[in-house]
Amino acid sequence: MQQLSGMDATFLYMESGTNFGHVCSLSVYARPGDDPDFEPFEAFRSQLASRLHLIEPFRRRLVQVPFGLNRPYWIEDPAFDLDFHVRNLAIPAPGNTHQLAEQVARIIGRPLDRSRPLWEVYVIEGLEDGDFAILTKIHHATIDGASGVELLTIMLDSEPHPSGADVVIPDASSHDKFPTQTEMFRIGLVTLVGDPLRMARLGFRALGDLAEATRNANLAAVARSIARRIPRPRSDEQRDRPPLLPLKAAPRTPFNKTITAHRRFAIRSVPLEDIKTIKNRLGVTVNDVVLAVCAGALRQYLTGHEQLPDEPLVAMIPVSIRGDDEKDRWTNRVSGMLANLPTNVDDPVERVRAVHNTMVAAKRQFDMMPADLIAEFTQFATPALATRAIRLAAATRISDRLNPPINLIISNVPGPRQPLYMAGATMKHFYPVSTIVDGQGLNITVQSYLDTLDFGLVACRELVPDLWELLDMCVDEIQILLAACTPDNGAKPGKRSRQAPSRKSATPPASVLKSRSGKTRAAGRSGATRMAP
Repeated sequence: MQQLSGMDATFLYMESGTNFGHVCSLSVYARPGDDPDFEPFEAFRSQLASRLHLIEPFRRRLVQVPFGLNRPYWIEDPAFDLDFHVRNLAIPAPGNTHQLAEQVARIIGRPLDRSRPLWEVYVIEGLEDGDFAILTKIHHATIDGASGVELLTIMLDSEPHPSGADVVIPDASSHDKFPTQTEMFRIGLVTLVGDPLRMARLGFRALGDLAEATRNANLAAVARSIARRIPRPRSDEQRDRPPLLPLKAAPRTPFNKTITAHRRFAIRSVPLEDIKTIKNRLGVTVNDVVLAVCAGALRQYLTGHEQLPDEPLVAMIPVSIRGDDEKDRWTNRVSGMLANLPTNVDDPVERVRAVHNTMVAAKRQFDMMPADLIAEFTQFATPALATRAIRLAAATRISDRLNPPINLIISNVPGPRQPLYMAGATMKHFYPVSTIVDGQGLNITVQSYLDTLDFGLVACRELVPDLWELLDMCVDEIQILLAACTPDNGAKPGKRSRQAPSRKSATPPASVLKSRSGKTRAAGRSGATRMAP
């Protein structure tokens, strides 16, 4: 058995009837041209079955400690049933992108069954040109963004026709026996013994960090000396770098309210080369450009709804801190930085520069924080206490009463740079499907694959009913930035003044996409993480 870390368990505590802790990915495939009898579901099930012995998260399930005294444990599922987890469905052919996204939105709006391993995979057929998709849905308690990408590369192939492998189903005799409630109660009490010492040590470490920040060297030395002398339990290991706390509340927007269980999902792909062109011309990073694009789109969206705050929005940017020497790759090694999004800046190029300056400051602050301090405090929140606190917050609808600490999460996940295949089928796109919570009803995640940047936007269905329009605005902003930073366009970068257009007055670029009806129309009117360099 293996106990969940405090960070992993937090994704379990956060769940309610409307908040879900799973994260997903949607990959789209072209059928192999040399196999007219190819069956996507059978091919994927067979390939996954042959690799289950390599994918620990797919074989383990939760065991709770009685009365919520301590964090739960993972055990090898003694009654593992592959057919429960791998599912097949289809949309009416020829299904378009909007129909696929709508089906995904329904699936991610349902919780995972905690009495089984916390994952599901859907093979979705019926797409245009004979394509099919695979939706992987797995609980955030077991993987973060970086390990999710690694999991995908294990399930897939790096060449169209790899050497054949025999199906390997884990031997049931090697599975753990399901422990009794008495055994779990005893184990839970034993692991609590070291907590008072750990809490004391963390307290003195926090005092030492505060003293160092205020340049009180003597107090810092004393506090850390005491912390080092407090015995460290054997199971006490360093944890994740904590997310930074905002100095003040973020402004309120239409999507910063209590969410429902209903989701919207929108996807779109853009050339990665466009992002790199902007990056090179302005001397910033890919992540700076992505954040500036999101800031411009949010400015345009909120202006159209007449709800643009005077102050900048606040975004949480997940950052993977997973090292090459990690012992456990199937856990969360993710933290986050807080950054102001310059939604109050009119000029698109100046928004990029403002993002760059903000990120430099955020990274400096992030590097000053201890890598394991605040996250270790999550080790002491018992499941019973954490669950009650979350239920109280939901019952009082506190997200509707107070300004949020952040407005949304924007994540940029580097994906595979080499082509991937599933039983000869070529993967064309790799869309991220993230999660939302009360108070943050919108998530924007982008993921690179080969030479493409795939956007995946998730939102509460009631709070952001026009999610596809927001996604179109993101694509618009890329074209606007390309034009603004082109030397021969007659305008000097950073000097062009442009009011954020409303949804009625926005002029779309020349790019196009297909609407819900399948007709072609102009784009712009419609759809736990390491940052990319």
